[in-house]
Amino acid sequence: MPTPERTSYAEIVAAGRDILEESGPAGLTMQSVAQRVGVRAPSLYKRVRDRDALIGAVAAATVDDLTGRLEASDRSLEGLARAYRALAHERPEGFRLMFAAAAPQELLDRAGLTIVDSAAVITGEEHALDAARLVTAWATGFIHMELAGAFRLGGDVDGAFDYGLAALRRGLGS
Repeated sequence: MPTPERTSYAEIVAAGRDILEESGPAGLTMQSVAQRVGVRAPSLYKRVRDRDALIGAVAAATVDDLTGRLEASDRSLEGLARAYRALAHERPEGFRLMFAAAAPQELLDRAGLTIVDSAAVITGEEHALDAARLVTAWATGFIHMELAGAFRLGGDVDGAFDYGLAALRRGLGS
């Protein structure tokens, strides 16, 4: 087994993110991460204080991933919403964790400001924060329902997402 010095914090967090997706929150344990990175569980504590710190680090890494995707998008509200949804589809447990764990506020603010800036282009500065909250709340609710399998009446869920985005854009632009 490698020594803890050969296991980086980034490797531990990456392993935690993967385990979260494979096994859910209950499967994200110090033992499972230690095994994944090839150290004994007690050695892991040299890098991560405890399970709560591990969960916080995984949540922070997910928010950081989201922010990178938002910043790499075309910065339109539609592009931002699609980047947000893509992360949720690729890392549904991480997406849920962002709302269940306390990710660092500065990371959340950075992601949020990207959306506020985009909203300002449509609504002006005065209503940018309100518009960003509206779009984020709608997209988050839609995505949570989608991930939970709550759209049971059939139809094209992708089309419904696009329809919702277009309706929001029209509403914000008026």
